Amino acid sequence: MSFAESLTFKQLSRRPARTAALILLAMLLSLSIMGGTLIVSGLKSGLTSLESRLGADIMVVPYEVRTKTNLNDLILQGNSGYYYVDRQYLSKLYDGSIAGIDQISEQYYFATASSGCCSAALQLIAFDPETDFTIKPWINVSYKKELQDCEIVVGSQINAFPGDTLIFYGVECRVAARMDKTGTYLDTSVYTSPATIEKLIENAQTKQLAAYTGNTSPATHASCVLINVADGYTVEEVLNDINIHVKKVVAIQSKSLIANVADGLTNVSGIISALVIVVWILSLIILVIAFTMMINERKKEFAIVRVIGASENMLTRMVMKEALAVSAVGSLTGSVLGLVIVSMFSGLIEEHLSLPFLLPSVFGLAGLFLTAFLASTAAGALAASYAALRISRIDPALILREDH
Repeated sequence: MSFAESLTFKQLSRRPARTAALILLAMLLSLSIMGGTLIVSGLKSGLTSLESRLGADIMVVPYEVRTKTNLNDLILQGNSGYYYVDRQYLSKLYDGSIAGIDQISEQYYFATASSGCCSAALQLIAFDPETDFTIKPWINVSYKKELQDCEIVVGSQINAFPGDTLIFYGVECRVAARMDKTGTYLDTSVYTSPATIEKLIENAQTKQLAAYTGNTSPATHASCVLINVADGYTVEEVLNDINIHVKKVVAIQSKSLIANVADGLTNVSGIISALVIVVWILSLIILVIAFTMMINERKKEFAIVRVIGASENMLTRMVMKEALAVSAVGSLTGSVLGLVIVSMFSGLIEEHLSLPFLLPSVFGLAGLFLTAFLASTAAGALAASYAALRISRIDPALILREDH
């Protein structure tokens, strides 16, 4: 170990309080950068996932949805009101009365109770495997077989795995597959066939379970109809035609809902990004002040080192090594804490921001981690460079004469 390195180590260990304070500053800076950029990245990934999962040009929902719930919540939290429309009103969507419909498929949302009849409080979504074009394609990523009776596919946040059994209204349902995380209500939903839902309803009625008092079923009602528009037609044309000629429903353009979510995400991301920049600048200023105070406190020490033969460059390297050492330790600690905290509370972030949230891939996390670490360490290096410049200009003789 060289003289400069030995002196650097001794100075850091000799003043543990000062060293800890500098490490803490670097840690807070890195924590804010890592946490802020990870939240922004998670929101953007969630929106991308939402766009890919929605997969339909038009959503047709019962008219009650527009009057009794927020339409944005429809794609973020599901049809929490469990509204239904009688299928007799949907006939024009199938008999050719509405031109321009290429693909069409229905979904039925079924509420479960939180105790008694069920082993979990979940939302079940019945989809028709024969016509579905939104759920089945990404179910096929993990499960390519056809769902049999009483087989289900669960979202990523449900603590169940292939081969497990969940009980709904006294009916045992086998978990056939578990989906990847989407950052939306789909992660806490269960997907199955209309035939399985019919069995659940029949069993609930037979046992006269108070939790189920409805008189709807996939055979007679629908919660949502998804439509893709045929070539040669615009989404607006088909949407307006549906709203004019089909009663008891309202047609919504999926992109308009995504746009609303994107606007909210842009606002939140802008605020978080601005805060991260402000914190970085403030931390840089504080670090400059801290290193400057350290220089003033140690002027006599540096003067003595110069007198016994140390060059200006040696003093500069010594200060820079101290700064890089404390910055690296603090930055590493802060980056790790930022990653752990955001990962642990990702569900709360999604809930409080009311926006889809999806953590990046392993490679994405590694990139963000490296960015936060380097940005925080760079702030320490910039602050130390100013202090090092002051050291190079000190006059040892003048400093030593100050005590006489």
